Amino acid sequence: MLTHFSPQRLAPLALACSLLVAPFALPAWAQEQRSRLLTVTGTGVEMIPTTITRVRLAVEVRGEDAAVVQREVARQTAQVIALLRSQGVERLQTTGLSLQPRYESRQNQNEPRLVGYIGSNSVAFRIASDAAGDLIDRAVGTGVTRIDGVEFLATDAAIEAAKAEALRQATANARAEAAIVLQSLGLREQEITGIRINHGGGDFSPRMQANTMAFEAADAIVGGDQTVRASVTLEIRY
Repeated sequence: MLTHFSPQRLAPLALACSLLVAPFALPAWAQEQRSRLLTVTGTGVEMIPTTITRVRLAVEVRGEDAAVVQREVARQTAQVIALLRSQGVERLQTTGLSLQPRYESRQNQNEPRLVGYIGSNSVAFRIASDAAGDLIDRAVGTGVTRIDGVEFLATDAAIEAAKAEALRQATANARAEAAIVLQSLGLREQEITGIRINHGGGDFSPRMQANTMAFEAADAIVGGDQTVRASVTLEIRY
């Protein structure tokens, strides 16, 4: 027995079949598009001078009476802070404050003997590198007894400008590499489908550790360069 279908009855059936086939066809199309992607990574490097010096100084006092030690620490620290503020230093802050007992070991005794106290107050600040050495020398004359470290930095504005330039270099580098590869293969770039940015940070100039006072700071403060890096990864459809 033959069954006849009219065109009006066949139309819904054809639509249903197309809906069933479409989900299976889409992954194949997407896979083909994905297979025609070129991934390239470009890098950018920018060198900038370190014109700012971050200095960490401390006042340390020893004595037999805890209250006397603490008062002397406060007095000397106040003198140092007054000097630093008069010179217009930036980001001045207290980084440490301590008062600890000092013991001395005794022969044939199990317990050490209390002989006094050690008090200290540490501060940190930033100043232009060309003025750092002279200010450290003056701070030592005012009451500083310990230099905990010196760190060389670039200004925030210089770092941001260097980041932008490193990104431009990285982007241009990635585009240039992609163009070379595609031209060598006789292919053409269609569009950029993905972008990933990585700020590589910066390599700072080495820190100077100076825990003794046996040097002239004005002759020892010499800054260096800071390296800012960035990378850009592009996904290019061809």
